[in-house]
Amino acid sequence: MSIIFPERFNMAAYYLDRNIENGNGERIAVLCKDATYTYDDVQRAANRFGNGLKSLGVRIEDRVLIVLPDSIEFVAAWFGTAKVGAVITMVNTILPAVDYEYYLEYTRARVAVVHSSVMDRFAEATRRSRHLTATIVVGRDDQHLDQRFIDYSELMAAAPDQLECADTSRDDPAIWLFTSGSTGHPKAAVHFQHDLPYNTECYAKQVLRINETDITLSVPKLFFGYATGTNLLFPFSVGGATALFSERSTADVMFDMIERYKPTILTSVPTMINSMLQVEGARKRDLSSLRLCLSAGEALPPELYHRWIETFGVEILDGIGSAEMFHIYISNYPGEVVPGSLGRLAPGYEASIVDAAGREVAAGEMGTLRIKGDSAALCYWGAHEKSKAVFAGDWCTTGDQFRVDERGYFWYCGRTDEMLKVGGIFVSPTEIENCLLEHPAVKECAVVGADDGQGLVKPKAFVVVVEGMSATPALESELKEFVKTRLAPYKYPRWIEYRDDLPKSDRGKLDRKALRQ
Repeated sequence: MSIIFPERFNMAAYYLDRNIENGNGERIAVLCKDATYTYDDVQRAANRFGNGLKSLGVRIEDRVLIVLPDSIEFVAAWFGTAKVGAVITMVNTILPAVDYEYYLEYTRARVAVVHSSVMDRFAEATRRSRHLTATIVVGRDDQHLDQRFIDYSELMAAAPDQLECADTSRDDPAIWLFTSGSTGHPKAAVHFQHDLPYNTECYAKQVLRINETDITLSVPKLFFGYATGTNLLFPFSVGGATALFSERSTADVMFDMIERYKPTILTSVPTMINSMLQVEGARKRDLSSLRLCLSAGEALPPELYHRWIETFGVEILDGIGSAEMFHIYISNYPGEVVPGSLGRLAPGYEASIVDAAGREVAAGEMGTLRIKGDSAALCYWGAHEKSKAVFAGDWCTTGDQFRVDERGYFWYCGRTDEMLKVGGIFVSPTEIENCLLEHPAVKECAVVGADDGQGLVKPKAFVVVVEGMSATPALESELKEFVKTRLAPYKYPRWIEYRDDLPKSDRGKLDRKALRQ
């Protein structure tokens, strides 16, 4: 499959300006709180923000750091930055000052746009920044406004609402997407102007079949590339709409937002799918507007899939993507879901599963996934050796262990660095977790390797029990036997530690590193 973008290309024109050219200017693009914004509104806001950046000296390829909650201001900042040819970098709003200090130094951002609720932490980080020249503050913040801190509303009011996209090439840097940082500080995958549109053409339009009648809603926030795609870029690519909210995503909030905005596509993660199923009276909540639910970020246990279908009747498309490839490249397809699998390749992508020597393994055998497609990043910024190990042309060597069956369905076995070697045999933590989740007493669980006191690694399970169940030694014995009777005996967890909850990353993923520590 060949998708060729013009030599002179800017992704803001592809996602935003094209809607106005196609007569969609008066269509609703964004629903947020009690307001709606048309494509004309979004374009004017993006133009003003882009002109504001230019007035602050931002040029093509300068980095702009976005630290905003999901809001119309985020959308304006994202497209305004893209329109002037600057490089988008975006991070969570709940980080401590030391993390913002790291991101400012790593990105060498010339300008940051930050919400006032973050400023106490962010202002502290700016004191040691050697590159930041201005911080645009969204929301009232009388405390910090001086020559370094600029009021967003004043900047926008003074800026013209007409702006042509910068004359960028399809192969110019456009956005940095940060890895989850499971083994240290997050690194940025450097993406070109054409990378995100390529995945949009392949996955969003051909797998999701997104269209102008779709309204999207997301559990993850827009700073996370998974949500940037499904809850902003994908609907914009076809003249659809996105529903945004700044509140923290909880099960109750998600039910309320679905009933309020009537989305057709819900972007979720297994943790939230589980949480929504646990809410008392969940069956009575109205999810009838949804035609699809998406899941990614971590493996979706078959047990959760079946319970969701039984409760809500909405199909879940589980898939896998990455910051390195921008978005999902292997996915289940509507009407063709195989629970427990991650589905089949999206159009425009190729894959191979290889052993430690780089040789392709036979169908059914486990190995490392390599993926090829024209959305692959150029490199990790400032990490040459790591880049050489991961990127080779359009090919990206993932850190994921997979097997593929005769039908072309891919089955996730775990992260390479999380696989357990028990008695000389590799064991997938995901397989043990899926088994434990079939027990009616288990609400959540995670499996890591632990030392048995003799220098050998054995599985250890952390378990959150369902409400009303007692975390007792008797249940511990029962769970061990439960696994023994369903999996090979050497895979059962030698220890079970009960927890009230499990640690999560800022992207909602299970934080195994915290459990191992």
